[in-house]
Amino acid sequence: MENPLIFDVNEPEFQAQVLEASKQHPILVDFWADWCPPCIVLTPVLERVVKGYAGALRLAKVEVDEGENMRLAGRYGLRGFPTVLLIVNGEEKGRFSSARPDGWVKQFLDEHL
Repeated sequence: MENPLIFDVNEPEFQAQVLEASKQHPILVDFWADWCPPCIVLTPVLERVVKGYAGALRLAKVEVDEGENMRLAGRYGLRGFPTVLLIVNGEEKGRFSSARPDGWVKQFLDEHL
């Protein structure tokens, strides 16, 4: 069963599924690639943290090598992967790069929410 709190998103859907939806609840946006070892390490960390917020937070996963998603990464000036953005009310409230442990991600969220 797919978790509605964690979902894949592409550039054409980003406005509705991330920017507009972030007006209802904060959304972490994980820009990742399957060739990127730190991305693979970070994914389960982000999933655990989001599940721990019991529905108050969502995770949108953007595979940068699919379709027009690299253009989306360029719009946010991303220089490396993974990069995670926190979107609240349609605006970026914070970002971090590289793999991080659960506690670090929770602290990041506590500081920005």
